[in-house]
Amino acid sequence: MPGVIAGMMLSFVTSLDDVVITLFVKSAGQDTLPTYMLAQIRRSVTSEVNAISTVLLGLTVVMLTVFFLLTRKKD
Repeated sequence: MPGVIAGMMLSFVTSLDDVVITLFVKSAGQDTLPTYMLAQIRRSVTSEVNAISTVLLGLTVVMLTVFFLLTRKKD
């Protein structure tokens, strides 16, 4: 199970990193979260982008805390 969760986290981070490839591959009318955020940042930084970034940061901190608590050794 830890390997599956680590794979999910790795694929999510990789999908955020591949914005340029997604811009070339996606069809008209499709927007992924990274391409939507990039388009909003190019125009102007809106409150939506700030909220999405805050949620992603909070989710990351919560997941790291949970994994730390689950994997620490009890002496």
